[in-house]
Amino acid sequence: MKDYPDRMTAEEARVFGENVLNIVAQIPHGQVTTYGNIAALAGWPSHSRMVGRTLRYTPGAEKLPCYRVVNKDGRTAPGWSQQRALLEAEGVVFKSNGHVDMQRHLWKPSC
Repeated sequence: MKDYPDRMTAEEARVFGENVLNIVAQIPHGQVTTYGNIAALAGWPSHSRMVGRTLRYTPGAEKLPCYRVVNKDGRTAPGWSQQRALLEAEGVVFKSNGHVDMQRHLWKPSC
């Protein structure tokens, strides 16, 4: 088993989860960000997969604009057919390959 030098303690995981939810709540209408960007903003840049797990398994997260989170290439979540429609309803443009046009819609927070 690989040893991860940046493994979180239970308290760090709790704080990370709170930070993820706070960041997602700030994503503006018509913009998107990535799992990796959220992980970096939360202080754990190598934990992008944990961002996805946090959004999927945290009670109340469904009330946040989680649909504004895509992968680094602009792909929507597999198995979530409504995500694209929600983004398009906000004016998010998709390229011909089905990915979000990240140059137009990537959220760049000022912090």
